[in-house]
Amino acid sequence: MNKLLRRWLAVRVAVSEANPHEIFLLDAQLQVALQTQLSALQKEVRERTPGNPAADGFKAYSQADEDGIIEAIADRLGLREGRFLEVGTGDGRENNTHYLLLKGWRGAWIDGDRDSIERARASLGARTGRLALRCAMVDRENILEIAKEALGEAGVDGRLDFLSVDIDGNDLEVCVPLVRAYSPAIVCVEYNAKIRPPLKISIAYDKGHVWSGDDYQGSSLSAWTDAFKEGYVLVSCSLSGSNAFFVRSDLAGVFPRYTERELYQPARYQLSALHSGHQASTKFLSSQLGAIRPGEGP
Repeated sequence: MNKLLRRWLAVRVAVSEANPHEIFLLDAQLQVALQTQLSALQKEVRERTPGNPAADGFKAYSQADEDGIIEAIADRLGLREGRFLEVGTGDGRENNTHYLLLKGWRGAWIDGDRDSIERARASLGARTGRLALRCAMVDRENILEIAKEALGEAGVDGRLDFLSVDIDGNDLEVCVPLVRAYSPAIVCVEYNAKIRPPLKISIAYDKGHVWSGDDYQGSSLSAWTDAFKEGYVLVSCSLSGSNAFFVRSDLAGVFPRYTERELYQPARYQLSALHSGHQASTKFLSSQLGAIRPGEGP
């Protein structure tokens, strides 16, 4: 796999315009290799941790296999057309709630990059209906006010069904107050897969933190489970080693219990290169959000 990836990247750089046919063939080989790896990992998960939602992962608009894991968890909890908040969404073409919106959910996207939010606004049109967009640099002091305003715009109050936080830095410090305020049924957080259980490590809180692209980022899986130990149960990790999934304790009885070590997945960020079809867009989403649903009015 690593050899193939290196060759693929080298050819991308060297002959990006000179030999498109070779690029096409290498892309096809890469996709086959990635899908083979994902299928093998899912088979291993089914055998080692039966009932683990990671065995059902797939990619539609998520980074890797998160869409399928979220769907498997929500289905097991009986959640349909729920309410969400996602912090760190990009421009909407790749995140953890695009697919939920297509299935009728409502909620808010918050991202600190103005260009990304403006692209999302431009592509989705004036009427966003079930989705509120908010550009803001969040920290532990302002997150609750920003979330309340954004969720209110989307017609969401009370408890959340799904919360996702991925801001490449102060994730834990921002996520904890949201969990306390909204008691989400499912929480999806990015963890630093370089730091394996049982080591509990987080970056030092700095409201001005900007990720530099190195390993000083976020929190370890054990730091997350320790932060949520009073009210949530770890039920799965994405096979790419990017995201951990927690379910509120009063709902977690439908999931088998495994230890952190059993659920932890190492970094396999190459799985994010797996295609889910043609290039992602927000066109289907724009069409759905722009359509008037019963009870929404003109």
